Amino acid sequence: MKLGSTTTLAFSALLRNKMRSLLTTLGIVIGVAAVVTMQSMGQGATAYVGDAISGLGSNMLIAVPGASRASFGQTALGVPLFTLRDVDVLRQQAKAVGHLSPANSRMLRLVASSNSRSTTVSGVTPEYFDIRAWGVSQGRGLSPEDERQASLVCVVGETVSQSLFPGRSPIDQEARVHDLPCRVVGVLEQKGASAFGTDQDDAAFMPFSTFSRRVAGSERVAVIIASAVAKDRIDAAKEQMTNTLRRRRHILAGEEDDFAVRDPREIQALLQKVTGLLTTLLAGVAAISLLVGGIGIMNIMLVSVTERTREIGIRLAVGARSSDILTQFLVEATILSALGGLLGIVLGLGAAVGAARLLNIPFVVPILAAPVAFAVSVLVGVTFGVVPARKAARLNPLAALRFE
Repeated sequence: MKLGSTTTLAFSALLRNKMRSLLTTLGIVIGVAAVVTMQSMGQGATAYVGDAISGLGSNMLIAVPGASRASFGQTALGVPLFTLRDVDVLRQQAKAVGHLSPANSRMLRLVASSNSRSTTVSGVTPEYFDIRAWGVSQGRGLSPEDERQASLVCVVGETVSQSLFPGRSPIDQEARVHDLPCRVVGVLEQKGASAFGTDQDDAAFMPFSTFSRRVAGSERVAVIIASAVAKDRIDAAKEQMTNTLRRRRHILAGEEDDFAVRDPREIQALLQKVTGLLTTLLAGVAAISLLVGGIGIMNIMLVSVTERTREIGIRLAVGARSSDILTQFLVEATILSALGGLLGIVLGLGAAVGAARLLNIPFVVPILAAPVAFAVSVLVGVTFGVVPARKAARLNPLAALRFE
């Protein structure tokens, strides 16, 4: 019998029990939909992390006190902080470094009239905003003159601006920072959430000289923020900073660094590894539904063989070969799984779009996952359809004709 005729017979048999056929494919539908959704969300999360990391700044490097083997941003107690002289020497000797800024931060309360807000206040030099590629939407940024004179000025993020000065411009308004009067000279461009989900706009910045003398009471530097002169010079800048700081901190050859020079690529690699692992794990769990769906197809096909024993006997009696019967039931199982796979892909993409909007991450079409999931669903149908098809093909025509 030709494959076309066999396919027509298979469709006719499946359409006789529409609801049963639909329910049989449900496991395949759920499995494929879950795999497609998980892969799309995983790729969307990876894209979101990449965008968030790039928002930190171009070619950025961060030097922090603490063991070099510590995780990103982790410092060690008892390790000496950097000095302003370290920053000056880095400017002179690290030729692959473009911009440098010392930075110290504290969580402080800002007060303006009757409004107040606790936020992260940082002392930085004007180069910090060049490193972060962070401009102002109102007013101006910190200037070298502000740094030289230790001026009582600050720039604030959009969140702080709206909280302290709702409905009006904060430019040239006074806010008190740690009982210190500070004139707001600028509002920074909106950055949004960071890779770790924190609001980057919930921040305020003062000249480093002002912060160290009037707030921290020390000129020690907790963090050195830097940028390479070009993207292809990041590794060279990192190496030069490491070597210079080792000499400045009198670390002998073979001894472990008591500081670390990090770059955002490390964060990106770590987060992508985590999201990739979670995506694979969840997709693996979802793939179990495909196995359950395959078992469901085999179960229903076995029931179908029993119900259609007399029909099979008649076909065998009028000249159909066992291979024709085998092919028909295999085609029926394949059709069920293929339709379930197609429906699952559509449902999975729809769920991925909704999840992307809900979680505010990019929607990415899983170009590879969708066809792979469909192919696996068809393979599951064929695999689990073999047993019922062989049972049907091996029926004795005489016994089948007598079956009631």
